[in-house]
Amino acid sequence: MPDQRVRNILRTSLQLDNRIEQMDTDSPLLGAIPELDSMAVILIVTAMEEEFDFIIDDDEISADTFATLGSLIEFVQNKVVS
Repeated sequence: MPDQRVRNILRTSLQLDNRIEQMDTDSPLLGAIPELDSMAVILIVTAMEEEFDFIIDDDEISADTFATLGSLIEFVQNKVVS
């Protein structure tokens, strides 16, 4: 399960420290975390590609991908399976 690995990427990329541990899969990301701006999205995408050894095409990323912690984890799970 990529759950903890995605959390670690967010913790590191956004410097969330322990705040990430208080989040559940319904926790909003985009628009709710000030640190999550367009540059941070690029950092997170790059970190996920390296961590999970897959390529993310530009057209695969949308606001829906980063809507919640759960939507981001689900995105990664789908990429790992395919």
